Amino acid sequence: MGTKTELPPIGEACRLFMEQIGNKAYYDAHETLEEVWYPRRFEKDDETLLIKGFINASVAFELVRKGRMAPAEKTWQVFLKYRPLLKSVQSPHLGAYRKIDALLENEYADLFGA
Repeated sequence: MGTKTELPPIGEACRLFMEQIGNKAYYDAHETLEEVWYPRRFEKDDETLLIKGFINASVAFELVRKGRMAPAEKTWQVFLKYRPLLKSVQSPHLGAYRKIDALLENEYADLFGA
């Protein structure tokens, strides 16, 4: 059996992502999770797709900051497409993913006036 390539620690990336979203550092948040997602981008498991959704949410927020509301809304819809995976993902990081989801929902309400 081969060994898996060491990936950036997901738990630490999630913690940093939440901190960056809280600090309105949306581009940096995108970059943080991209480090975890990119090596796995061809995997289609629930966890990889959920992380992809979180990345899209942070991109949507950065687009709002730039005044690009239509692309921001379209990008947010990508997050919403993957959001239901929270109900099926099998991961030791599920607690962090749920916290990220709540944080993203609150940030969306603040930015989009929802």
